[in-house]
Amino acid sequence: MVNTPPKKNTSDPEREKQIASNRKAYHDYFILETYEAGIALSGTEIKSLRAGKVQLREAYARIENGELWLVGMHISPYEQAGIYFQHDPTRPRKLLLHHREIRKLQEATEAKGLTLIPTRLYLKKGRAKLEIGIARGKHTYDKREALAERENQRDAQREMAHR
Repeated sequence: MVNTPPKKNTSDPEREKQIASNRKAYHDYFILETYEAGIALSGTEIKSLRAGKVQLREAYARIENGELWLVGMHISPYEQAGIYFQHDPTRPRKLLLHHREIRKLQEATEAKGLTLIPTRLYLKKGRAKLEIGIARGKHTYDKREALAERENQRDAQREMAHR
């Protein structure tokens, strides 16, 4: 009898590999609602993305002519590709959502003070997905309150662990 390794469950819908997250977004904004969007990428972009050579910090999304575009995300050039096959690291990338979701996002961003911020980038079933959030900017006092609340929670946890 031959010992064979168990097969991987390829039908698992929760199989995700996180590539990048935008922790600064949660510090600077209140994230009100999130959506999952696909990204239209070229061949060398997806290879760099799989290698983790991506930065979301300065990125944001905007709606133009009924299409959703991601602006400012930096994907480093793929080192193994030739000079003629490289991509522009900061080009605008099209995000793939249903029309009704784009309409919803457009209505939300037309309201005062709301913007679309990418929160995390991951691979889901081998496809690049981006989680974008409808966000409202935090003021300095909001950030201080969040830091104070986090510090209080840490103190409480230390006391509970100590007793």
